[in-house]
Amino acid sequence: MWGYLSLLPAFLAFWAIAGIWTVFSIAVANKAVNLTEGFPYISQCGNRPPQSCIFSQVLNLGAALAAWICILRYHQLRDWGVAKWLSQLILWTGLLCALGTSVVGNFQEKNQRIVHLTGAFFAFFVGIVHFWLQLLLSCRMKNLPQPGDPWIRPLRLVLCSICTVLMVAMVVLHACSLRSISAACEWAVAMTLFILFGLFAVDFSSLHSCTRCLQQVPGSLSLPPASPISLHVQL
Repeated sequence: MWGYLSLLPAFLAFWAIAGIWTVFSIAVANKAVNLTEGFPYISQCGNRPPQSCIFSQVLNLGAALAAWICILRYHQLRDWGVAKWLSQLILWTGLLCALGTSVVGNFQEKNQRIVHLTGAFFAFFVGIVHFWLQLLLSCRMKNLPQPGDPWIRPLRLVLCSICTVLMVAMVVLHACSLRSISAACEWAVAMTLFILFGLFAVDFSSLHSCTRCLQQVPGSLSLPPASPISLHVQL
């Protein structure tokens, strides 16, 4: 079971990247977007059926997988001794990123523009905050396990830096009405975030078991002397 869970991030990256480009291909094929008028934003490709249906399904499943990955990562960090508040901060930024991704897929820009843009903010901007927090944690806490090859952390640093620069460029270019270049930046940002999620496969490669502790609830009836107060179950 744990071996399959370690492949979950890689599957998410493959699913999301392949799915988004499939939506793009269908949108171009049925002339929902016209490449002669400029390169489209991701949301423009997923505005109309049938590609809007595929767009929603791809992002919904991707959001569910991302949320699952964030929860697994939270438990992993907790078991490594990371402070509870920091682990929860990383968890909630990841969950907000997943929620924003689902919102983007279900609320098309042409129908619910404000809701759609709010979801995009959570997916993109809160998402990159999530990965910066992960990177800063691994750099500051030298005693944390570092699964994978030594180049994994520099690779994450490069991807996070590129993603941040591209997001700023995307906003600035859009404000300057350079929509095609801004759209290209948006696509690059999305692909980079998916790759960053996929790199969690390296961290989960050392995930072999999970321990749960059952403790007595305060105020409940006391246990007999021979009964254990806590029970550790190896799954």
